[in-house]
Amino acid sequence: MAVAAMGALADTNNFDKIKTGAPPPGWTATNTGAGEAKWTIEQDDTAPSKPNVLKQSGKAKYPVCLKDDTSLKDGFVEVKFKPVSGKEDQTGGVVWRARDSDNYYVARANALEDNVTIYYTVQGKRTEKKRTGMKVASNQWHTLRVDFTGSHFTVTFDGQKAIEWEDETFKDAGKVGVWTKADSVTLFDDFRCGEK
Repeated sequence: MAVAAMGALADTNNFDKIKTGAPPPGWTATNTGAGEAKWTIEQDDTAPSKPNVLKQSGKAKYPVCLKDDTSLKDGFVEVKFKPVSGKEDQTGGVVWRARDSDNYYVARANALEDNVTIYYTVQGKRTEKKRTGMKVASNQWHTLRVDFTGSHFTVTFDGQKAIEWEDETFKDAGKVGVWTKADSVTLFDDFRCGEK
């Protein structure tokens, strides 16, 4: 019964009924720091749920796209992502308890470094807190998830537990979303979030 109730609270976005060529409505498509992110809905034949994906193809310090109608204190955020290209970075991440585009937690997986890392970003400054070496293949779809309750966070990558971490920097409910870095061209699909 508890599983069914939790499932009922989950919100899934597969971007399939949205016009292509523009950012998704109801999301703040922006970035942290300098540069210009480019968030667009695009058709992609490899999408886990066809036909559309959310694509980031701009160049910025940290492109971030926040779902406007979310406010989660305890819950989860999950996305399928595919790092396509990038010389500096090939990464995909999820954001939670975001106050705005300069203040949030982020967990990301990087195909150039083969690791999963958790950070907090305060006033636009990102600080690494913990990392785990894991194989992150380029041009393949992966699943990244964070479960957060109180000060305890669990990061899961492709179904395997990657990181457990405790922190109290952001205690209040906030928005969830997706994230990349630098010149990373990344596709996102099947974005899910919910309360616990």
